[in-house]
Amino acid sequence: MTPENTVVTSDLEASFDYYWAVLSGPALEKEYRFHPKRKWRFDRALPKKLIAIEIEGGIYSGGRHIRGKGFTGDCEKYNQAALLGWRVFRFTSDMFNDPDRYILPVIEAL
Repeated sequence: MTPENTVVTSDLEASFDYYWAVLSGPALEKEYRFHPKRKWRFDRALPKKLIAIEIEGGIYSGGRHIRGKGFTGDCEKYNQAALLGWRVFRFTSDMFNDPDRYILPVIEAL
């Protein structure tokens, strides 16, 4: 069990962080809690610009994000984020195979 304020980085998130840094992306906050009432967090965020990054794991292994209840929960989270003015960028592990195509355009837009 990890304390609530401890940030644990998955291998997938570490890969994203690597490419983000190599491509000179701005500093991001990890596990940023964005909602005033719910405990929802973004994997990475640039709060001053209301930019969120979600790193979607388990898309081929039947992970939580693609099963019914998990997918519905993610939709609720992303819709609430949009209502609060956030722009959410979502990445899968496949996208890390071509970071210039998928990650760099987001960095350039910031």
